[in-house]
Amino acid sequence: MAEALCVRHRRGMTPDDTPSAWDERTTLMTMLQYTRDVAAGKARDLAAHHIGAAPLPGSPLMSIGGVINHLRWVEHSWIENRFVGGPDLGPWTATEPDREFTVGAETPIAQTLEEYAAQAVRTDALIAGLELDDRSATPFRSGEHPTLRWVILHLIEENARHNGHLDLLRELADGQTGD
Repeated sequence: MAEALCVRHRRGMTPDDTPSAWDERTTLMTMLQYTRDVAAGKARDLAAHHIGAAPLPGSPLMSIGGVINHLRWVEHSWIENRFVGGPDLGPWTATEPDREFTVGAETPIAQTLEEYAAQAVRTDALIAGLELDDRSATPFRSGEHPTLRWVILHLIEENARHNGHLDLLRELADGQTGD
């Protein structure tokens, strides 16, 4: 499914939120892919000088490139690091905890989108054999281990929230609106 992310955003196709089947897992994964596709679409045909532009005075790290890179690393953090217990490979540091935003603002958007799509492929492969009720390797501070269902819903929520930011940033950049 994630390979479709690259193809659809390159071809300018409209993302589709209709699942191929109505079971819970297919619906969740369709909505996750839809939110990924919408994010990628917001960067389609974006002029290079808009990639790192942060036009919101109260949010100096909020750029289109930064947000998309953030979405990529959030997915890594929740699935590869927290859920399956792998290493945290994110760019953040103690002195720059939001470094994924600055890296994304400075990286060519094609590269950021390819890395985002590759992360989606890794995520989908890692969770393909897991059950929605499986629990994460890493607990919350409370000690509770969230289910895969909750993590997928959280990623959908994270993407959807940031897609609203991307809507605003893209409109401010060049007036483009839409999905």
